[in-house]
Amino acid sequence: MTDIDASAEKVLYASDAAVQMVLALRANEENPEGLALWIEVTGISGNAYTYDIYFQSIDETHTGDWNDDRDGLTIVVTAESVPKIRGSVLDLNPDGDQGGMFIENPNRPPRASGPSPLITGPPIDLSGDVAQRVIQVLEKQINPSIAAHGGRADLVAVEDDVAYLRLSGGCAGCGMAAVTLSQGIEVALRDSVSEIRRVVDVTDHASGSNPYYEAAKK
Repeated sequence: MTDIDASAEKVLYASDAAVQMVLALRANEENPEGLALWIEVTGISGNAYTYDIYFQSIDETHTGDWNDDRDGLTIVVTAESVPKIRGSVLDLNPDGDQGGMFIENPNRPPRASGPSPLITGPPIDLSGDVAQRVIQVLEKQINPSIAAHGGRADLVAVEDDVAYLRLSGGCAGCGMAAVTLSQGIEVALRDSVSEIRRVVDVTDHASGSNPYYEAAKK
């Protein structure tokens, strides 16, 4: 972690590298100078919070929202998310193979009873040889590398030569979810499990139940 601005109250710090990446992404938006980077906690996955990170007008801030200015970029944390994010750092992913950015959050959500939020619909049989080998790669190679920031990839199904995965946790990908999948996870799976030729992300990114960046809210 480098070049963190600690001048403001310790809600969310952002590294210089992360700020520069966000500014580059914002430049592609309509009326970029009027947009802030908004961050809010949307839910829980395992033992980590999940996030919604998006561009929205600076004028949309409300009482209780926290904001900080970094090199021409305003960062806003919504009021209800402040206690859950306090002390976090937004930085580039140190694992270059995984790409994107992440939020290093020292806070952990309270443990909830009941089924995992990843489980939806009837269970799918993953006892086959190919599925089990995919799971081994995820557990031994992929998930340990992204677990430091709450990230996780779970196998949902295997059909023919396609592995269907659901991504979750604290990774803040800023449009990099596809890159993470194609340059990191897919390469590892294809190298280790010859039967797999393609990986498909079935995460419901539009619902806000994941941490990845989306375009400015209109």
